[in-house]
Amino acid sequence: MSDTPGWASPGSPPPERGPEDSARPPAPQGWNAAPPPSPGQPPQQPGPQQGWGQQQPGWGGPQQPGNWGGWHPHTFAAKPGVIPLRPLGIGEILDGAVSTARAHWRTVLAIALGIAVITQLISTVAMRTWLSDSSGLAALEDNPNPTDEEIRDAFTDLGAFASVTGVITILGSVLATAMLTIVVSRAVLGREVTFAEAWQDSRSRLLRLLGVVLLVPLIAVLAVAVPTLLGALTGNGGAVALGVIGGIVLAIWLWVRFSLAAPALMLERQGVIAALRRSAKLVRGSWWRVFGVQLLVLVLLTVVAGIIEFPTSAIAGIVSGDGANSFFEGSFSDMSWTYLAISGIGAVIASTITLPVSAGVTALLYIDQRIRREALDIELARAAGVGTPPRES
Repeated sequence: MSDTPGWASPGSPPPERGPEDSARPPAPQGWNAAPPPSPGQPPQQPGPQQGWGQQQPGWGGPQQPGNWGGWHPHTFAAKPGVIPLRPLGIGEILDGAVSTARAHWRTVLAIALGIAVITQLISTVAMRTWLSDSSGLAALEDNPNPTDEEIRDAFTDLGAFASVTGVITILGSVLATAMLTIVVSRAVLGREVTFAEAWQDSRSRLLRLLGVVLLVPLIAVLAVAVPTLLGALTGNGGAVALGVIGGIVLAIWLWVRFSLAAPALMLERQGVIAALRRSAKLVRGSWWRVFGVQLLVLVLLTVVAGIIEFPTSAIAGIVSGDGANSFFEGSFSDMSWTYLAISGIGAVIASTITLPVSAGVTALLYIDQRIRREALDIELARAAGVGTPPRES
């Protein structure tokens, strides 16, 4: 299965090609040029038969360019897939992510549910092993004056649990992001994609995507740690507080700036550093818009996950008997297998719903920024077999 034409950035060198790409033709380099006409035929002009609507009668007067990067506000765009091929609003980005999950539910469900089940299963075993059966944590809960050995045992168990769950969460996030980004890129053109095809197209870039997933949080942590450390070296409490606040602001700014690196890496076959630079270029001048969309989605998905997980945790406490105290009082030592299993079901359902939406929004934000900056919609229209959208010169 070949990559969708047009994902390579304009003016960039040809994307790196792996062994599985040897039979794939390179992406076209001409972004705004229409396909050449056949011999003896006049040049093709866009028209309503190609899916691009005309101005509605009765609206009066010539159309004026709007705030769409040269688009006429009353011209309808083709919609071969889950989004119209024009700059998108926030509602259209959210709707596109949800529509992708609905239109390709078999593939999306196989990816999201499989990753959620494996991640939660390992997390549940780790929680039971290092938290519920931890003598060190139990001692800290029951003893207000623990010994150094009890504190050391408790931190050892916490470190082991955090390490295992952190690694499996990162790996699951990388795999979900990679495969779901491929699904979204096909859904934009209205094309079907199977689980096997999504895996085939994404597997060669998993290690590089892992590098992005690890590097962006590291950059954010350093953005907070360095100003805080500099403030601490002055010995002034106000300087420390200022360093912490400034570091948090810088970390958020960098997180948004690099938030489109994952789809850039997956769809343009960029390297890790090149993907970070590409994201920074696409976000430049639109930082507040990208931040607003990402923040809105984060809040919505957090609320949805909470609505799903809280009732299942309460039910788990009632069924297990002793698990309710563990949840509401924050005790780990009383968490039984029954409690962990039932609450884990809620976590799996929440992840299965939120993973595709989160990955879909990020991928569509990337596509939207390229439409606004690089006329990607023209290339996507050509790839989808519809006419070229009218634009102001």
